[in-house]
Amino acid sequence: MSRTRIADRGIRVGGMERGPLDKITDVPGVRVGHATICDARHHTGVTVIMPCEDNMFRRKLTAASFVLNGFGKTAGLVQIGELGTIETPIALTNTLNVGLVHDALVQYMVRRCEADQVEIHSVNPVVGECNDSQLNEIADRPVRAEHVFAAIESACADFDEGCVGAGAGTVCHGLKGGIGSASRVIELAGGRYTIGVLVQSNHGCLEELNVCGRMLGREIIEKRKAAPEGEPADRGSIMMVVATDLPVSDRQLRRIIKRCGVGLARVGSYWGHGSGDVMIGFTTANRVPNGGMHRLVDMQIVTEHALELAFRAVAEATQEAVLNSLSCAEAVTAADGRTFETLGQYL
Repeated sequence: MSRTRIADRGIRVGGMERGPLDKITDVPGVRVGHATICDARHHTGVTVIMPCEDNMFRRKLTAASFVLNGFGKTAGLVQIGELGTIETPIALTNTLNVGLVHDALVQYMVRRCEADQVEIHSVNPVVGECNDSQLNEIADRPVRAEHVFAAIESACADFDEGCVGAGAGTVCHGLKGGIGSASRVIELAGGRYTIGVLVQSNHGCLEELNVCGRMLGREIIEKRKAAPEGEPADRGSIMMVVATDLPVSDRQLRRIIKRCGVGLARVGSYWGHGSGDVMIGFTTANRVPNGGMHRLVDMQIVTEHALELAFRAVAEATQEAVLNSLSCAEAVTAADGRTFETLGQYL
């Protein structure tokens, strides 16, 4: 598994301070796990983001979502939009496995709540997806409950990127995509806060690929001495998950995660017709207890002007996360003989 990130190749994205790992898990309590399926027919899997270590159904996390282009089949976003909280881990997988992964998250939460003696009669699993059918026999729906449980069990801070988990079969800007992550640290009102981003990249067209101002996609086309096939099209999808410990409301969080689109555009995406560009965010700072009638919840919330640094941070982190997903990926050959090359061989 390649662990050569974009910074390891001498390319620095932006000028803001990074977290110790430069990953979404720099936000305290956040962990990420994968289960990868690679065989003669399949390059796919599941990636699970664990937002906290305790039972999040008992104490929900403030959350938000935003959709740039809705060519996607996610689960759970309606309730996030209505209530402004999440109560399960966030799982990413392929398009046709959303239902099976959703069911596995229900099983996980029921078991967790039974163990913690927490009553549960309804739960809102959050599942994102990308269509990895260029490299995966997607109709087989190979991701099962045991893969979801394995990803949860393996969740850690220093997780792998590239062709792992939900990124095993994805294609980004015509090259091999995958899972990528990055983080930024900001200082506000005497405190230090982290904003981390994880992406499942499966979007973009090669011609528009931009690596920190270098139109690398056009250079690659020239080196191949072959014109791109037809009109360039940004299709595929990208899931963007944002974690932070900044004390914000769900409305403010939605403002922050919208700026993922800035980082996406910097790498060359214009979120085209066939692309599902979906953002999900949560903060570990403001927890909401489950149940209870007529209960007041105390929260700290930053002022709107304080969000300026967060906007810049999430844009930078998203840009770097996409580049890390490309940089850490390895070349994969599809069943039809097409090989999706790595970014690294052109840097």
